[in-house]
Amino acid sequence: MAANVDELVVRVADICTYKWDVIRNRPFAYLASGFAGGAMVVFGATLALAVSAGVADLAVGLANLLMGLVFMFSLVIIMVSGMTLVTADMYIGIIGVFHRRIGWGSFIWGIVLGYIGNFLGSMFFMWLISKSGSYAYWPWLARAHAIGVAKMGQTATQIFVMGIVCTWMLQTAAILYVKADSDSAKIVMAAYGPLAFVAGMTEHCIANIGFLALPLFQQEVYLQAAAKMGVEVTTILHWGFGQFGWAHNQLYTVMGNLIGGILFVGLIYQFVSHPDRVRKLYAAKNNFMLKL
Repeated sequence: MAANVDELVVRVADICTYKWDVIRNRPFAYLASGFAGGAMVVFGATLALAVSAGVADLAVGLANLLMGLVFMFSLVIIMVSGMTLVTADMYIGIIGVFHRRIGWGSFIWGIVLGYIGNFLGSMFFMWLISKSGSYAYWPWLARAHAIGVAKMGQTATQIFVMGIVCTWMLQTAAILYVKADSDSAKIVMAAYGPLAFVAGMTEHCIANIGFLALPLFQQEVYLQAAAKMGVEVTTILHWGFGQFGWAHNQLYTVMGNLIGGILFVGLIYQFVSHPDRVRKLYAAKNNFMLKL
């Protein structure tokens, strides 16, 4: 039987205890888990790029749908393998704080360490892809650049808002993954979240590390190809905090993801759970450290 909300928040608190035990006692193992999780996320971004090149002009929304359908498997392999995705840790950690499993300092350190691991994995994976020949041809160069322009060209408010929407829906699917009992139900929930956030054109900080790093790594190749084809390039991407900058998008996406995951998922589920029933569940517990 699937967990009710009271049982669910206790399950999440147990997962928090397990994850933060690794953070405290084996930080490099947690960093490696984050590295693997980041690589898995941007492998999904690579698949999304592969299937959407040349499709955007065929039908409105078709490219987004195809991107979401292949990207969704990235979260499935992360969740099933038990690797780390920092946006999931946002709702897990905040529930752990309110259940007194961890303190605020530990929560912040866990988020920072998870982000660093995801960042390193995402960047390294996309650097490897940029050294391959598979995506160094015009349809994929043009599509990667177009995604970069679309995401990095938004205002701070636009990025922030879609960052909130992303983790609000994505981590709702992730917490329902915890609620589900059967493997098939877990896979469906793990797949739905990334399908929805990619097809819905929202902003996810770890996915964007890869989505936006690749066109920057390949920008010189893109400019050379555009010149040969007589295509005028009106926008140059960069790594900085200004418009069309990688850091510009990343800063406001991280802020939005934090609000979406913590405020609209973790805190809402914690508030909805019934304190008296939660206390009774704790009174009957003898295991406070469960894996995801």
